[in-house]
Amino acid sequence: MSTLTNPKLASIEPADTTDPAVSGRSQIITHYEDKYQLHWLYMNPKPRACFNPIMVKEISQLFQQLHQQNEIPSTHHMRYQVLASNIRGIFNLGGDLEMFKNMILNKDKQALRQYAYTCVETMYAIATLHQKGITQIALVQGDALGGGLEMALAADVIIAEKSAKAGFPDILFNSFPGIGAYTFLSRKIGISMTERMILSGKIYSAEELYNLGVIDVLAEDGQGEMAVYSYLAKENRCENAISSLRKIRQLHTPLEFKQLMDVADLWVESSMQLNSRDIRMIERLISKQNNFSSYAA
Repeated sequence: MSTLTNPKLASIEPADTTDPAVSGRSQIITHYEDKYQLHWLYMNPKPRACFNPIMVKEISQLFQQLHQQNEIPSTHHMRYQVLASNIRGIFNLGGDLEMFKNMILNKDKQALRQYAYTCVETMYAIATLHQKGITQIALVQGDALGGGLEMALAADVIIAEKSAKAGFPDILFNSFPGIGAYTFLSRKIGISMTERMILSGKIYSAEELYNLGVIDVLAEDGQGEMAVYSYLAKENRCENAISSLRKIRQLHTPLEFKQLMDVADLWVESSMQLNSRDIRMIERLISKQNNFSSYAA
């Protein structure tokens, strides 16, 4: 059983009525703090700490609800949403490689494409939540690999504890992160550095990513939640300026849904070209995903 990283969540019941978005989900834990107009979402994937189809669907449905939430006067008005992990030492290890391997071997392109499209829809919903007046924060406490880092990059703000590590290992099996990494990362650090990171396969420390401009706030270990509240206070003081900068970013580098979907299509086609040597490397990484998840449980 995984361990709650946030003690405040230990007493939360599955149908916590303080959370206007709860609806009996099994792989995410949610909590709403009315005092801060703050919604927490802790990922709780099973059996491995990666983006299996069930958790992706649950996150997607929840963010669709959050997009509608502030349009309903009778419900809570949210200003902040935090995406975090319920698994100690892991934010998320990326795509479900066991599932990928099976889809590739079975030549099930349609299933892989549907999974990719659902992921893109989720990323886009996260990345555009600020248009509804809600600041999206990713709290990274532990490893964020592949799709885990992609999802964090979709947020307006990334807060990471110093022991966290992140990167894109996809190049090790002759692939690339195809669910928004290039788009979101290049908006922060430019095309050249984005391609260097993706092609290197390097796993970076949180401090390295902070110095590169990928991470916005670097927190001491165990202080991630406190760093969230500190950031909220800062944004409340400078709300007008920060909101304007986000609008400028969209004007300067527009985020287009079609572009994300086109990249996902390219990723699916590329995945179907992987050979037996690439599959063997995926199998090695599957073993690491399983071992890491077991260790963190």
